[in-house]
Amino acid sequence: MQKRVEQFRELGVEPIGLSVDQVFSHLKWMEWIKENLGMEITFPVIADDRGNLADALGMIPSGATSTARAVFVVDNKGIIRAIVYYPAEVGRDWDEILRLVKALKISTEKGVALPHKWPNNELIGDRAIVPPAGTVEQIKKRKEAKARGEIECYDWWFCHKKLE
Repeated sequence: MQKRVEQFRELGVEPIGLSVDQVFSHLKWMEWIKENLGMEITFPVIADDRGNLADALGMIPSGATSTARAVFVVDNKGIIRAIVYYPAEVGRDWDEILRLVKALKISTEKGVALPHKWPNNELIGDRAIVPPAGTVEQIKKRKEAKARGEIECYDWWFCHKKLE
């Protein structure tokens, strides 16, 4: 995560680590990373030595002896926007999590949806999906927007546009 911290911060995100360990374990982990990988950990790490927070967040699967690796994306209003769980034996994909955060930020700001593998979607590339029409009037407006070249549509129910 440290390798992506600045990219997260540029998006207005402050990463926080949480581990069911004591503070000294975190200090040793941070020291080892600095000495062996030449990287300083610059995000806060919460020591949840009793596992209370991890348990409350559903990070300890039933019957498990260790926590799942979880990522919670919480917006600036305190609303959980995404939860991604990884088994302990599988590493997290920080590039995908960064993509997820960017997509949530853009979709919220622009009122659009972003497709699978955005910005490299096989069908519409880096374009955004226009939310579906909910009324006959919206269908009419959508067809007019298509005629003006503001959006492209496979049909009135599946339209997309360039992000600006």
